[in-house]
Amino acid sequence: MAVREVLIYPDSRLKENCAPIVSFDESAEQLLQDLVDTMVDAGHSVGIAAPQLGDLRRAAVVDVSKSKLGKKQENHGLLQMVNPEIIEKEGSQIVREGCMSVPEYTGNVTRYESIVVQFLDQNQQLQVIRSEGFEAIAIQHELDHLDGFLFLDRVSSLKTDLFRRKQK
Repeated sequence: MAVREVLIYPDSRLKENCAPIVSFDESAEQLLQDLVDTMVDAGHSVGIAAPQLGDLRRAAVVDVSKSKLGKKQENHGLLQMVNPEIIEKEGSQIVREGCMSVPEYTGNVTRYESIVVQFLDQNQQLQVIRSEGFEAIAIQHELDHLDGFLFLDRVSSLKTDLFRRKQK
């Protein structure tokens, strides 16, 4: 129902640990919709988490299906996740990531190749999904936000693994 402003690093709310959503009420539904609306409005985003909107509850959305990287692989479409948790993980890969909250930089980070994540969906149904490839990377990135981590915190060397984005 609303496109909201995305917080930009170094806003301190981006470094906060988020609280679980204990009551799936109208405000939780509104948060999920605002996350979807803000992600879609950005035009290039494949995910966003609640703290990026200044809301310190455990909710995030991911949709890699329209991304050129996501189209090449099997994915789950729009995931609206409340209280998500990674319950299995395997493999390791180094990937280049960017973030709407860190608009001037990208960086190389280590992520799991495959994950199993459980969460409540927008219908309050428990979901358990296995994700691989670009979708798994996007999910891990958004779940990091819920624990107060940015991709900057995962870059092993700020000298060699952080890159200034080219300005259009």
